[in-house]
Amino acid sequence: MQLVVYLLVYPLLWLVSRLPFRVLYFLSDGIYILLYHVIGYRKKVVRDNLELVFPEKSEEERLRLEKKFFRHMCDIFLEMIKTLGISKEEIQKRFSYTNIDQLLNLEKEHKNTMLMLPHYASWEWVLSLNIRIASKGYGIYQKIQNKYFDKLVRRIRGKYNTTLISTRESRKILQLAKESNELLMVGIISDQSPMVSRAKYWTDFMGVVVPVHVGGEEICKTNDIIPVYLKVEKKKRGYYEGTFKILSENPSEVEDYKITDAFLRETEKSIREAPEYYFWTHKRWKHRNKVPKEFQQD
Repeated sequence: MQLVVYLLVYPLLWLVSRLPFRVLYFLSDGIYILLYHVIGYRKKVVRDNLELVFPEKSEEERLRLEKKFFRHMCDIFLEMIKTLGISKEEIQKRFSYTNIDQLLNLEKEHKNTMLMLPHYASWEWVLSLNIRIASKGYGIYQKIQNKYFDKLVRRIRGKYNTTLISTRESRKILQLAKESNELLMVGIISDQSPMVSRAKYWTDFMGVVVPVHVGGEEICKTNDIIPVYLKVEKKKRGYYEGTFKILSENPSEVEDYKITDAFLRETEKSIREAPEYYFWTHKRWKHRNKVPKEFQQD
């Protein structure tokens, strides 16, 4: 059955990936109308999240944000598919960087890096960064149950020579960092909600105490990998700009969870600047009522 579903869907994905951008965004507008106005896909989740973290905004303001978000979500979904057919020249034109010298200088110092980023603006096209740097790129991702679609995602995300490692295998990076003579750059989405049973740290995120992933910080601290936050701004439809910020130059000397806190503070800044580009369909705050006593705030 997995193969049948894949064979039915893949030709459509391939066709979409070959569409000119003007047609792609016309299609995106149509999908927005279907998802938002007809199906109402996760509309309640988005509405509840916005009300939770932006109680100071009026219902009318949150409704405008909600609609802007759904339009953006449709764009980034199709942009991910478009990666199959986009050229290296085109992707570099559409995803630029303000200070890539930050990474290049770390490479000159022969330092491995971890790129920490949230589900914000465009995280899929960040993979094209491999074109511009010398480090070997690794991306930590959530494995897809359908093995054929999982292979497709690996193909799309590996187009620019990024090697994907599933979350269950992420500790392999520790061994790679020790054994490889190559410079490594590991990309990790660090704003997801961990299972409560595995949560080591709870902290304030957008005004709400929630469990947070600390795996990225732990890898950096135990292997002297430099954590770097990537701020992504959507300049206009289909065009993004990234800015790097080093979170710590000596991660092994930083107090536990301070790197994670620094990442979250930068993420909050991005969200407050343009909240419509955060991925509000995630149930990021679903565990807020299960805060252990030691992490509860007065």
